[in-house]
Amino acid sequence: MLFEGKRVAVIGTGATGVQTIQEVAKTVGHLTVFQRTPNWCAPLHNSKIDAETMAKIRAGYPEMFRRCQETFACFLHTPDPRNTFEVAPEEREAFWEKLYASPGFGIWQGNFRDILIDREANAQLSEFVANKIRGRVKDPNVAEKLIPKNHGFGTRRVPLETHYYEVYNQPNVQLVDLIETPIERITPTGIKASDTEYAFDIIIYATGFDAITGSFDRVDIRGVDGVRLKDKWSGGPQTYLGVLVQAFPNMLMLMGPHTALGNIPRSIEYNVDWVTGLLRFAQVHDLTRVEATEAGVQSWTDHVKSLGVGLLSNEIDSWMTGINRNVEGKQTRIIARYSGSAPAYRERCDAVAATDYRELALA
Repeated sequence: MLFEGKRVAVIGTGATGVQTIQEVAKTVGHLTVFQRTPNWCAPLHNSKIDAETMAKIRAGYPEMFRRCQETFACFLHTPDPRNTFEVAPEEREAFWEKLYASPGFGIWQGNFRDILIDREANAQLSEFVANKIRGRVKDPNVAEKLIPKNHGFGTRRVPLETHYYEVYNQPNVQLVDLIETPIERITPTGIKASDTEYAFDIIIYATGFDAITGSFDRVDIRGVDGVRLKDKWSGGPQTYLGVLVQAFPNMLMLMGPHTALGNIPRSIEYNVDWVTGLLRFAQVHDLTRVEATEAGVQSWTDHVKSLGVGLLSNEIDSWMTGINRNVEGKQTRIIARYSGSAPAYRERCDAVAATDYRELALA
């Protein structure tokens, strides 16, 4: 086994770190986790699927996909129509217990409708999940280090886990708080953090990636008069429907900034279909240039920003608000994603197509 008997370090406890840590811990000789910012995690509840169950799931695909077209973020889950404090405390607790014990994103995407906009409601849910962590991690000091203090549950992407917290009960696992003991440097034999030197056979960097605009920034995309896309977006993305950018003709983005993020496969399918429709229209009408207008970009960007008003997640530093402390120049909070519902997003895009794309500059 790759990790058997090895001294392994994992730097980072985001989604990648969580998935890595819980697997490495199964066979590792000794594991040291370096954590800067803890994340709220929820149980995945995956299990083996026998042939009969898989056949039933496949038979239900049409209904499943239809459901995904109706829900807020294209998941099977969608927000509960009730507000948190509309139900009695014991009923609220039972609802959260059910969600916590259920597979998938239910506790994040299927919770009370105000959980991401009402500060007190979010605090109540956060304390519920914090108590779950305290119940799963035996050392109280370690448990508290794993409980986020700078953001509420669901205001960042929620990693799903399988026995992640139980890893920290293993005698061969150590958690290092990088706020208390920051990493100074990588050494020939391991890592130096403050006044402690660690020796490792393997170092795994789960330090995140540059989401939303990062993949575009890495390509030197230039538009009219040589304007760089990276420069145009220096103060935050400006798009039309998350697909086009003014002064960048014929550049069509799939799942670009300001599109309806959520269940990515379902979301990207719609983007592909919409872009395909636009290309067919251009081909049929002998068009060689399709471009967003300045007015269209301004209107859509303003709309996206207005949808984000009041969301607790937009008060938090994360990749969803354009913050990436590991990337130079990504320390300014922006509105990088569309916060409305997927059905509303599709309705707006369909309306543009239905008028033969008159809102675009076509030539």
